[in-house]
Formats: sequence, C-alpha cells, structure tokens
Amino acid sequence: MEETTDKLRTMAGHGKTRPKNSGTKQLFDNPILEALSRTHIMVPISMWLILSVFLGWYAFTYTDMATSTIGTLFVAGLLVFSLFEYVLHRYLYHLTPSTPKRAKIQYTFHGVHHEYPKDKTRLAMPPALAIVVAGFFFGMFFLLMGEAAYAFFPGFLVGYSGYLATHFIVHAYAPPKNFFKQLWINHSVHHYKNPESNYGVSSPFWDYIFGSFQK
Repeated sequence: MEETTDKLRTMAGHGKTRPKNSGTKQLFDNPILEALSRTHIMVPISMWLILSVFLGWYAFTYTDMATSTIGTLFVAGLLVFSLFEYVLHRYLYHLTPSTPKRAKIQYTFHGVHHEYPKDKTRLAMPPALAIVVAGFFFGMFFLLMGEAAYAFFPGFLVGYSGYLATHFIVHAYAPPKNFFKQLWINHSVHHYKNPESNYGVSSPFWDYIFGSFQK
C-alpha cells in the first residue's frame, strides 16, 4: 500500500523524483492545447492589473460607495487572496493523489511545475483558463456582496498579480540581495527540501499561523 502511494505521488510530481533545473515537459499532443498551457508571465500580470484599474475606476465612478469604503474593500481583497493562495496551494495542488487519474490531473495542474520548476512558461495559470476562473470568482463575489465586488475584486487581483510576480522572481533569478531573498529561500525549501511545507509564496504569514513553515 505504501509503495502504491509513493508511485502515485511520483506520478503527481510530489514524489522522490529530483526537480530538473532545465528543460520543459510536453503535456498535450494537440499543439493548440500545448500552446494554451503556457504563457509569458507579463501576459496575466498585465491582464489583471488593467482589469483591477478598470474595476476600481468603475467603483469610484458608478457606485455610491465612499472612498474609505472602497479602500477598505480593496485591502480586504488583498488579505483574502493571501489566505486563498495558501489554501489553494496546500489543499488542492498538494492533495494526496489516491488514484492514477487524480495523480495525472494533479501532475498537469501542479506536479509538472515541481518537476520543472525553472520552466518560465509554466509559472502562471494560462490566460485562457484564468479568464474563466476570474469570471467565476467575480460572479461569486458579486452574488455575495453586490456592488462592493467592484472594489473588493481589484484587491484580490492585485494580490494575485503580486503572487505571480513573486513566484516568477524566485524561480527565474538567482537569490536577490533584497527583501525577495527570504521569499526565494522559503520557496526553495518547498521545492527542494519539503514540498509539504512553506505553501505561501508571496508571504509566509499563513505558514506561521497554520504551523507549516520550515526553515
């Protein structure tokens, strides 16, 4: 049973296979799907920052919310994303694979990144999929909070953009000589020492809170 679990974890990219520091992996035989599974990091970052500015402008221009309310909702969006980043990474991307099918799905979504952590084209969710996911989340927030979503969602998206930028920096460059250095070290522990720790990329805050931080 333990041997089977180890094999499934290896299939999902969370096993004992050492990360490869160069190269890439073809995920799809269809060239269109393969192309859609990759992106330059500035594409999603630009998309979400532009959308954030537009939604913020809409909140100021076409809603009755006070400036202080808009600012508070924006900060709340940032904080909620930081928790969402942690929960998604820990409980979805690193969910223990229990079947070959689940292991394959997890490898496609996240395991390939653990096997090829230096592949710059797979450091962000591809835009085609990300647009659908963003639409779902905005719709959900709008149903829950109404027009407040126009101020809350920009904070959420800016948090996501910060995560994308940080994730790219710690994978694409040598340890920087600034405040990113500690984030670089934290994420390196996750990839090269213990993938069941240090789930926070843009911040180790929730790792400290939930006891999953490792030096």
